[in-house]
Amino acid sequence: MDLRKLKTLIDLVSESNISELEITEADGKVRIVKAEAHTGNMPMMMVPAPLAAPAPVQRSAAAIAADAAEAAAIAEAETGHVVKSPMVGTFYRAASPGGKPLVEVGSQIKTGEPVCIIEAMKIMNEIEADEGGTIAKILCENGQAVEFGQPLFVIDRRG
Repeated sequence: MDLRKLKTLIDLVSESNISELEITEADGKVRIVKAEAHTGNMPMMMVPAPLAAPAPVQRSAAAIAADAAEAAAIAEAETGHVVKSPMVGTFYRAASPGGKPLVEVGSQIKTGEPVCIIEAMKIMNEIEADEGGTIAKILCENGQAVEFGQPLFVIDRRG
């Protein structure tokens, strides 16, 4: 998408009552979000859509990054195999709200068994264990935003 077209789109969003605009073309995808400002000016923010995931309203991006770093440090300290998130999204322990968690600490699992759900772009993705063993540690909270490569579980392969 050329720069003139982007500027035109930014101006349109700026002058209108819409708060977000997403355009997909053959050469890429652009998402323009009007940021809330406490002053009279309305700054614009352009985010490449495939790289951006909406964070929960109550948590900042810094808090999510800190949680990911903390989980990575915990996983490194643990012995066993670490199951990592294959995508950015929201972590769920159960297949449905209020449902029974797919795994608990101490659960015996086999390679290929589902261990959690990650919601990305309104699609529920079933995440499978890439190794068998016993769930030694669950590193994420239900409903937590997760990053690509973030540790989710520690599997004790001896179990």
